[in-house]
This record gives sequence, structure tokens and C-alpha cells, in this order.
Amino acid sequence: MPHDASAGAGLPQPEAAGTGVSDPGAPPGPETPVSVRALAFAGAASAVLYVPDAGSDDLRSVDTAGCAPAEYGLLERVALSGGSPAARAFRACRPLWLTPVAPGSCAEGSPAPPRARTSLGALPLGAEGRRLGCLVVGAGENGFEAEQRHFLERYADTVADVLAGETGAGGGPPPAHLSAALRRMRVGSFVLVPETGVLDADETLRELVGIEPDDFDGKADSVLARALPEDLPALMSVLEPSNGASGRRRLDFRVRCPTGEMRWLSLSCRVAAGADDRPEQVLGVVETTAPHRGDDDVSRIQWLTVMLDEATTVRDVSQVMVTALLECLGADRVAVAELQHERLQVTLLDPPQRAAWPRTWRPQWRSEWPDAPLTALPTLRRALRDGRTGLWPAGTAFEPGLDGIGPGGLAVLPLPARGGVAGVCLIGWDRPHEFAPRERSLLTATASLAGQALTRAHAHDAEQELATMLQRSLLPRRLPELPGGTVVARYLPARRGLQVGGDWYDVIALSEDRVALVIGDVQGHSAAAATIMGQMRTAVRAYAVEGHPPDVVVSHANRLLVGMETDLFATCCYAELDMDEGDVLFVRAGHVAPLLRHPGGSAEEVQVEGGLPLGISMDADFPMTAVALAPGMMLALVTDGLVEAADLSLDEGMRRARAILATADPADPGRVADDLLGDHGRREDDVALLLLRYDGMKTRPVRSGWEVWRLPDAVMHARRFTARTLRRWKVEEATDPVLLVVSELVTNALVHTQGPVRLELVLRGDRVRVCVSDSSPRAPAKPVIVDWESTGGRGLLLVEAVSESFGTMPVAGGKQVCGEIAVPGREAASVGAGPGAGDGDRS
Repeated sequence: MPHDASAGAGLPQPEAAGTGVSDPGAPPGPETPVSVRALAFAGAASAVLYVPDAGSDDLRSVDTAGCAPAEYGLLERVALSGGSPAARAFRACRPLWLTPVAPGSCAEGSPAPPRARTSLGALPLGAEGRRLGCLVVGAGENGFEAEQRHFLERYADTVADVLAGETGAGGGPPPAHLSAALRRMRVGSFVLVPETGVLDADETLRELVGIEPDDFDGKADSVLARALPEDLPALMSVLEPSNGASGRRRLDFRVRCPTGEMRWLSLSCRVAAGADDRPEQVLGVVETTAPHRGDDDVSRIQWLTVMLDEATTVRDVSQVMVTALLECLGADRVAVAELQHERLQVTLLDPPQRAAWPRTWRPQWRSEWPDAPLTALPTLRRALRDGRTGLWPAGTAFEPGLDGIGPGGLAVLPLPARGGVAGVCLIGWDRPHEFAPRERSLLTATASLAGQALTRAHAHDAEQELATMLQRSLLPRRLPELPGGTVVARYLPARRGLQVGGDWYDVIALSEDRVALVIGDVQGHSAAAATIMGQMRTAVRAYAVEGHPPDVVVSHANRLLVGMETDLFATCCYAELDMDEGDVLFVRAGHVAPLLRHPGGSAEEVQVEGGLPLGISMDADFPMTAVALAPGMMLALVTDGLVEAADLSLDEGMRRARAILATADPADPGRVADDLLGDHGRREDDVALLLLRYDGMKTRPVRSGWEVWRLPDAVMHARRFTARTLRRWKVEEATDPVLLVVSELVTNALVHTQGPVRLELVLRGDRVRVCVSDSSPRAPAKPVIVDWESTGGRGLLLVEAVSESFGTMPVAGGKQVCGEIAVPGREAASVGAGPGAGDGDRS
């Protein structure tokens, strides 16, 4: 319903509400709230927030900022069905910009405000399904620029979020909606006195430039010290205005935070001058922004400098050049190429289709881009030799290698670097193009910047390629296939510095049914860390293959690293798994705990007793922890780069990893590993992951063991034990060859070694495996020559002849000699473990 003029009397004034300034024409000062400072630089002198009134069909004001709203004809209440900007924008659910507007049409029945001509912006809050209110802002008759409108629209969206959150909380909304929205947008404000250098900066601004509250001394120099040196002159020219300077100024600049992060900020300010035109205050706001490409050449060069500084690879540099030149010059084609050994290696083409480029390029197309010799391009050869930008108008005849790139005009930019030429950029137009003088300056500046960046990127790519080759040479090329399980690994280097680090993993097949899983992390990200990593991986593998138990393997590796006298230390998690039984022995040396996923879908950290990191103490102890796996379980060994970062605590990282592991599909271990890695973006640390899905053995082996007595008839007792076992297993068909192997191996162990001798028989499928262990690490020697008169030396030859496989492997405290005999007429899949068959004789 319409309202009379007296309705404006109830509108809370800025002075009373504590959110405004007493003089509408005065600039904001240090005592001015953040909402007023920020809105002033968005072109708004007044702002009113309207929300629907639950008791009527009206919109009522709940918050204001800036000048008195009545100055712009904005009342405390307006009818939803009326013609006010607030009601119209609320009903249409779209922004309404009125410039200028007759004050009488702003609100029903209101008197003409003191300002004769004003501009208004009405921005609805919320979507069509849920309209939360309307934000109305007022300005002078010049209205709002496009950039200001964009800021106010973002601001209105944030105000809507604040309203939605508060109304969803169930309580009445507090009065500071406008200030709360600006804090959520992270818009900081400041007031600077140029004569004294005193700077009043709010909390948000200090956070944006990376200054702790206790470290801020109130001086402009403290903020300027955070700016990058390249941007400092432009920033000082804005913050130290000369006499008579006025108007609004905008500047994009960069700051370096204490964490090393480079942040791009946007500064908007205006100068408040005194009676003698001397600048008394600089009032402004700062917010985070993306690198800004303005319409002027200075802004383009500044943007190009920043983007090329952040580009690390040759492809990145090429993409920045294409983005910088294609749009601003209105070109139809851009090609960037490196110069390598008198050949142009094209790194980026836009458009990328072959049909858009000369026919002679197509035979040289290598995988993705062409590779053209300079001998076929004399025009480019001359331009590269002279090192000058070449501009050819429409209608110029070119050799076939350039024909069709720029029928309306062609620009050739040699990219200079270090006294030579790093590459070339081709820019072509289809329609006739007139080359303006400013374009030549822009192209020359672009070529100089790009040449330096291309050289730097090429060196970076070569360095990273070398680092990648080093890293790959130190990590396993492939993982072994495991009976009864599937293992996958992932490795991602840190995305900073040299992409080579100290994380490693390994899968070591210890025997037919035993495997060791190892993951570790050497301190640092350098060639030294990678070297230590390679040595530790080799040492752990060597100690494991020797047959040592897990605690001895890790202890030996620790003593080796301590003896290297390096300043680096390493963490490690070693797991030895019996694939038959599912038993795992864990040893953890300062490493993060392994994770275990159960078949039901739950995941947990394995409580493994830990020891010191490797390389700390020569006498460190490394206790073992036993864990039993059941078929369907998944075991994950990770390094701390996966679960810990500057913005992620270890506990939270482990919780996330457990959640991902619990919801993953175990049918595809590779996909599970990728899900655990996720999107790490700019990784601060290397990431290594080793994932095992334990399925259990399809054919369970049957075992039986015998401690051989050192008696004159020991071999006889060993043969009797073997015969009884084969009868119990119902594999009498293999008795003769198995007894021969047992006789020879037991005899050799008793004759040539000291200490205990043990005989192990294993039946798996259609094979009987005979293993004889002794305390000597030396492998049995085969005779070089066995003639008719020799009285011995034929035993091992006979064993090899009747065995499907024969060999020796080290075990803890000695060795194990094994021969495997096939059972005639027996299918591999027909054997299972019968009742009590696995017990055997354990005498």
C-alpha cells in the first residue's frame, strides 16, 4: 500500500544506528564503518537493505549504510505492489539500474529529496524460489560503471547468503547485515594520511597482505613492504598523490605473504583534498582478485608479466602468449614455436586443427604438433636472423610453409633471449589488418618478455625431465604379481622446486607365498634426498631377500643410515605378509600408521607399535606387531604427503583417508588408489601410496615339517617321515622322485653344515615342494666335472633332473634349498586342505 511523507521519519538514520557518517558529502574517515568505506568505492553513497515484512505486503528496511536514505527518496517501508525500484526488482527477481531517475518515482508519496537528480541500483536477494529481500544503492547522476555494478551484484549475492544463514538459524537477524557481507567477501578498507604516512587498516586488509595484528605499527611502509618490488612504484604513486590529484583510482598489485604465497590484490581508492588542494586523506578498499587484463597497453603488459612469471613450462608460456595476443589484436591464428637445432618445434597452435594451417606442415606433424625445418621457411629464417618484428600486410606472397596463415596480414615475432633467439610467434589475420604504431610497441614488448620466459621454461622442463628420469630409476619399474592378492602403487612428486624427493615404495617377493611391502620417506626434496632414498630402498630389499625377519631388516637399514653420517633421516613402514595364512608382521619407524579396510566397508588405522625414524640412533629398537588379514581386506601404506599439509592436520588427513577408503569400491584397487590421491593441486610434499587387496589363496597349501636328528640313520628317518606324509596326502605317485630329493638334500645338509637341519614338505595343487633348511649361508656347490670314477658329486645333478624347479634362498640364520616335483595325473585345482592335513608332524 502507498505511504505518505511521514513514513520517512521512522527510518533509522546512520548516526543513530552507528553505521553511517554525519555529513553525506564528507569522505569516509577512520571512524567510518567498513560497510560505508567499501560501498563508497563501489560508487554507492547510500544503501538500504529491504526484507519482506511478515505482517504486511510491504518491504521494510532492516539495515542502512552511508548517507541518509531519505536523500535518495528511500523510505523505511515500501509496498510490494508499488512502483518503487525495490518492489520492481523484488518482483522481477533481476537487477534494476536507473540512471538518472526522477526522485518522485523512487517511492510512493515521498517528497522530492534535496538532491535533484540521482541514480539508483536495486538488486534482488535470493532466487526465484526463495526471495529474501532487495538491496537498493544510490549514487550521483553519473550512475554506476560496469565494474562497480559487478562488485555490487557480488555484494548482493553475499548479503543474500548472510540473510539465508541467519534466517535458517531460527533467531532474529542481527542489524549488521551489510558489514557482515563485506567481511565474508574479504573486502578490506583503509584510510591513509599522506603527510604523516599513518595508515588505518581494518582487520581484513591486514589479513590480505599477511600482517599479524600484533605486528602492525599503523604505518603505510609496513604494508608497502609486502608488495612485490616490480609493483611498488605504481603502488606508491597511488598512495602518495600529488597536489590537485583527485578522482577514483584503481590498481592491481601483488603481495608476498610470510608463507611464501603470492597473492593478487585489487586496490580502489580516491583522494580527499583540503581547501588548498593538498591531499589530506587517501581512502580505499582492497580485495583479492585474479590478474587483470585491462584495455590499455600498460595493463596488458603488467598482466603478461605476472602470468609469464607464474608460467613454469614451455606449454604454459605458449598458452599465456596465445591468450594475451589472440583477443587484444583480434587475430585469427597464433602459433608459438621453440627454436631447437635449426628446427621449429611448435608448442601451441590456436586453432589446433590441422586444416587451419599450411599443407606443408602436415607431413611433419609429430603426434600433436608439427615440427618444421627452417630451410623450408626462408621468411622466418630471415626474421630470426635479424631479430626484428616483421609485419606483412594483406596480399603479401609467402612460401608454401607460411601460405594461408595470414592472408589479411601476418606478424612474425622473434622471441629474443640471452643474446639469441629462443623461438618465434606467428600471428595471422584472415581479413585485411592495418598495423597501428601502438601494436608494434605491444608486440615488441610481448616478444621480449616471452623470450625470457620461454628460455626459463625450457630449462625448467629439461630439469624436470632429468628429475623424473632420476625418480623413475630409483623406484620399481613394475610390481610383481602376487598369488592371492593385488597390489597397486602411486607416486606424485611435490609441485615445487625440483620434482624429485625422498618418498619410496617397494614390493619384495620373498618366496612363493611370502611378500614384503615397504614404504618410506627420506627428509627433504632434493637430489640428496633422492640419493639416500635409492640407497635405503636397495638396503631394505637386500636385507629382506637375505631372509631376515622384519625387525632385523629395519634395524639393519637404520644402522646403515646412521653410518652414512648424513644430516637426513628417513621414516619407514615394513610389512611382511604370509599370503597363505593372511598373517602380517608390521614394523614402523617414525612413519604414519597403515590403514585397513574391512570387507564390510569400515576402515581403521592399524595400531602398529612405533620406533624412532631411521638414522637417529644406532641402538634404536623396532618392535613387531602381528595383524591377521581376512580375504577381502585392503591394506594401504601411505606417506605423510597424502594426509598432512600446511592447511591439513595429520589427524584430519587420516580421517579423510579412512572415509575415502571405507566408501571405495574394492573391486578396482587402482581406482581406490586414485580416489585416495584425489586432487592435490599444488602439492607441498611428495605423495607415495601402496595398496594391497588381500583375496586369499585359491588353493591352500598343505604343510608338514620334520626336525632332522643328527644320527647315523637320520636320512632313513627323513625318508620314512616323507613316505608317511605322502600317503596321508594321497600322492603316492610322486613318492620315488620326492624320496630321492629328500635323501640328497638332507645328506648334503648333514655332511656339509653344522647346527640344526629342518625338512619342510608342502603340497600345493599338483606340486610337492621339498625344502631343507640349515644354518650355513653358503649355497651348495655343484661339481665342475663328474666322470665315471667320481665317488660323489652327482646328488645335486640328480635333484635338478627330477625337479620341475630347483634353487636356494637365504633365510634367517642360514639358507633353504628347495626342489619342486610334479605329481603325475593330478590337477592343480583339485587339491584342498583336508581336516587336519595342514598340521603334519611338527617333531
